[in-house]
Amino acid sequence: MKLSWAVRTDPGLRRSSNEDSYCSRPDIGLYIVADGMGGHVAGEVASRIAVDTIQTFISETAGADRHRTWPFPYETSLSVEANRLKAAFRLANRQIANAMADSSDLRGMATTASAILASNRNACVAHVGDSRVYVLRGDDLVQLTNDHSWVEEQVRAGTMTPSAARQHPWRNVVTRALAGGDDPEVDVTDIAPAQGERFLLCSDGLFAVVTNEQIAGFLRDRRASLQEICDRLVAAANGGGGPDNITTLVLQVDAS
Repeated sequence: MKLSWAVRTDPGLRRSSNEDSYCSRPDIGLYIVADGMGGHVAGEVASRIAVDTIQTFISETAGADRHRTWPFPYETSLSVEANRLKAAFRLANRQIANAMADSSDLRGMATTASAILASNRNACVAHVGDSRVYVLRGDDLVQLTNDHSWVEEQVRAGTMTPSAARQHPWRNVVTRALAGGDDPEVDVTDIAPAQGERFLLCSDGLFAVVTNEQIAGFLRDRRASLQEICDRLVAAANGGGGPDNITTLVLQVDAS
């Protein structure tokens, strides 16, 4: 599978630092966006630990199969790629716990993470928290991840509308994250990307202020380069007030 990609990260207009981290590793087929939480530098540390740990594990397990000795139980219902990503996320959680144990200044830090791991023909999406992965199929924008957030749980339960969720004061409260506690439940999904599809990995600094309709409009523009699309998405988020850090990573499937 041949992929082209571009990425842009920006602190936004109201934050003095950028606690988002990302990874773009076409050599191992790995792309990640992580949104750190914890204030001061702790959120930045958590997201960086997660990204570094995940990409190191994925690199070291390239070519591994189900007979490998995994640091976590191998789930036969999942693909090799899904098992690798799930194990990598859980290992990142443990590395965050180790960092907090070594420094009291980092206590309470956490991070979301969303990732795509692509092989020759297929791919896997994994995520914890409220960073998102979208795919543009034809002209339709599809959200591949479900937010692990309080407001999104209310929306799914039918007790809150999506428009109300966007304005709710608890909209930034996540219910699942890489936070150094028990091994997290990681959502993993195997997918079969098709030529021409575009994927977007992003932190909530984008979709909290830019609607899905606007996001789809940017991704549909085939005259713009992928870098221009990333730049325009960030500009739109800042145009909406830029209340949070913004990271946009766009992938395009060029050939099978």
